[in-house]
Amino acid sequence: MRSVFCQLILLLLLASAALAAPISGKEPLKVKSDNLTADNEKKTATFEGKVVAHQGELTLYTDRLVVSSDGEGNELSKVEAFGNVRILQGNRQATGGHAVYDPKRGVILLDGNPKVMAGEDVITGKVITYFINEQRSVVTGGPKERVEAVIHPGGKNVGAKP
Repeated sequence: MRSVFCQLILLLLLASAALAAPISGKEPLKVKSDNLTADNEKKTATFEGKVVAHQGELTLYTDRLVVSSDGEGNELSKVEAFGNVRILQGNRQATGGHAVYDPKRGVILLDGNPKVMAGEDVITGKVITYFINEQRSVVTGGPKERVEAVIHPGGKNVGAKP
């Protein structure tokens, strides 16, 4: 039982790494899309159509990406991905219909049938929330769907670093 618990914790940490990676790193963020609409008054940039955002070893795919800033220094206030969200990093992948990153709170929320996969291991639920500063994840179910984890004991993820 302890081994399964440790593997579940490892999978959650891998999920955390997959979700956190797009907002960290010193490498440049490169975004490609069919369209870009910038609104200086609202301090938003909206990328639409086959959006691909790439930073370091991480790639984010989505239908629409809205980046919001506030303050005089154009500090990042929110990043939101809509439709067919897929985050890839190595053998880790997170998918869902919607993702929101709140840098002030240090929280990433993935919903819309979210799923996090690391190798053959999978976690699903109604909402997957990652608290970046606390290095913890919470996966919640709903009235019609429960949290589900499929963990392969002794699989290729055992001992992997997030």
